[in-house]
Amino acid sequence: MSKAPPLTYEAHLDEVATLLTELFDAEDQAAIAMVMRAQADDFFSGHDDDPAICTLKRAQQDARAVYTKYR
Repeated sequence: MSKAPPLTYEAHLDEVATLLTELFDAEDQAAIAMVMRAQADDFFSGHDDDPAICTLKRAQQDARAVYTKYR
């Protein structure tokens, strides 16, 4: 079983926003706003430095953390 390649940074942010709508019933605009606030707060700076951590599993973890901190 091969490991899925990492997402691009932008695709990772999109996935986090999508998960916010799916996991927490956030409206699209609210989910995007949370991701943008997190990005402005350097929440994702490590992801930009190390694109290998931009995985679907990490997106799920990030969605939960972003929701908790930026809702």
